[in-house]
Amino acid sequence: METVIAYFDETGDDGFVNSSSQDFVLTSIYTKTENWQKNFNAMKNCRALLKEKYGFHSTVEMHTKNFLTDKNPYRNYGWTKEQKQEILIAFTKCIAEQMDFSIVNVIIDKTKITDNTYNILEKALTYNIQRIENDSERQWNYIIITDKGRLAPMRKTARAIRAYNPIQSHFAQESVNQPITGLIEDILEKDSEESYFIQVCDFVSYFVHLYFKCVMNKNPLPSRVQNVIDEQFISRVMATLKYYGRLNLKASKSNEYGLVIYPK
Repeated sequence: METVIAYFDETGDDGFVNSSSQDFVLTSIYTKTENWQKNFNAMKNCRALLKEKYGFHSTVEMHTKNFLTDKNPYRNYGWTKEQKQEILIAFTKCIAEQMDFSIVNVIIDKTKITDNTYNILEKALTYNIQRIENDSERQWNYIIITDKGRLAPMRKTARAIRAYNPIQSHFAQESVNQPITGLIEDILEKDSEESYFIQVCDFVSYFVHLYFKCVMNKNPLPSRVQNVIDEQFISRVMATLKYYGRLNLKASKSNEYGLVIYPK
């Protein structure tokens, strides 16, 4: 059976108390192992071109939120607004046109949560893994690699849904148990600084967050982000990912970009 590698990263925090975000976005990208080297080379070449043109060294992590809000080390480069846009466009084109993987985005809208026992990370991870599992159709299995910081609760959730994963039946009101069977091993951890693929997750996740917050819900862009991009730019990034088939649209048929949004 073929094996797929899935990478995860998030935008926002998964708590209620002292929360800094109204939503939590968990993004996964997953690819066949046979495509791994091709994908790695595509991003490596993209970073080499960005180093040549803008001085953006390939060893510097692309952390999209900090990049857009002009935090260090990006502030030190002294890029213009237009140069920053060009870098974002280059990243988008590389991800969409040159790399071969699928993306699942799960959004937990914290403004819709009425139960203070609602486990945001557990729900987001469960919904995301369910979509990868569905996409596999039991034709391939997969391993998951995530950024540092939330490994213990993510492992606990993944272990739990191997045994109990209730799915709402289409033919009855009660749910049926469909344990996750395709996931190999515990979830593994890797520092995002050392992984182009987790950085891609971060890039997509942050743009999904901006799209949900500012395009779908009509909230204003953060002031520093406004200095670089607008809502139209965000929509173009999303449209490009869709056009080139990177988004798993089957993840949610109720959204044009396949965004899985809970609570309903």
